[in-house]
Amino acid sequence: MASAFRIPPDSSEPAPSTADAGTPVVPPEAAKPVSARQVAFLELRRQLAAWMQHEPGARLGSDPEDLHQLRIAVRRMDAVLGLFRDELPPALVRARKNAKAMQRTLGAARDLDVQLQQLARYCDELDEPERAAALPLRQRLETERERARTRMLRALDSETTRHWLETLERGSVDMTPALDAAPAQTVMPDLLQRRFRRLRKAVRRLRQGAPMEDYHRVRRRAKQLRYAIECGTELFGKPAQEVLKALRRMQTRLGENQDAYVAKRRLAALAAAPGAALPPETLFLMGRIAEHHLGVTAQAHKTLRRSWRKVRGKRWKALRSRMADAHATEPTPGAGAANGAEAPQAVSPDAALAAEAEPAPAAEPRSLRH
Repeated sequence: MASAFRIPPDSSEPAPSTADAGTPVVPPEAAKPVSARQVAFLELRRQLAAWMQHEPGARLGSDPEDLHQLRIAVRRMDAVLGLFRDELPPALVRARKNAKAMQRTLGAARDLDVQLQQLARYCDELDEPERAAALPLRQRLETERERARTRMLRALDSETTRHWLETLERGSVDMTPALDAAPAQTVMPDLLQRRFRRLRKAVRRLRQGAPMEDYHRVRRRAKQLRYAIECGTELFGKPAQEVLKALRRMQTRLGENQDAYVAKRRLAALAAAPGAALPPETLFLMGRIAEHHLGVTAQAHKTLRRSWRKVRGKRWKALRSRMADAHATEPTPGAGAANGAEAPQAVSPDAALAAEAEPAPAAEPRSLRH
């Protein structure tokens, strides 16, 4: 049964025309500097809309991409609740605990989607007898996937999840600027700098041969910085977009390493499980697949260093300079355009969501990613 949660439409505000798609609609009375709280509310509503779009498909399980996108939406909710915790109502901050629990539940099913796709891709290069040897492994993984999906559906149907979604929906609808609300372009540079320093520290701790858990920590920090910057792309423009491109490439390479590491560990657990009763030829093939995954993870250090240089170099310096300029030109409350500075505009949440709802170009088929 699909979730009862819905984002109520706001009939008082018309959707933008196709010609205006992608350009936020700013009511005349809202032409004031946007606050950090408003940025957080708008991003939460975007991710709630993404949840509603992908939850039905994730439940059906016919297209793994829906589960992937649903998990991303929850990750972004968690990132927003953590990033803006000092700006948000306590009820929303407390909802972060549920977001983390949902990430774990969705992640268990998602990991098995990825591993089944990895196995299919690997088997495409094998001859027919070797493919037959892979069949018992595929059946075992499919059984585990069904169990993980059963747990996922139970979580999606739970009263806890319904209450969590309703809390997020109710708590993120008040876009009225408060007189004492901190302007986003004053708050966000400090938040982004903090995320960047955490990522830099995690990268510097890595040494050749470091355990994959350390690389996973770097990947998590990279995601946190990426999601934070995405909340500020309208404030910081092209420099933010350039850093995001480098972070996405870095995250993709780290994701490939992490996928291989998770798959290798699962293969070892399946082979050692009591009563596994896998045929010898299947166990032999699993050893070869594990060796292949080990080769992928062995490149983790080299690929990370190359990707990190792209992030921390001129791209980050340009973004840091843009943030410093934005911070320096932030008008005082009530000053408006009196000081000549062009401030970011408050955006109606439903108008922004409507603009994002314009059909996107069809995406090319791609490999599954975490």
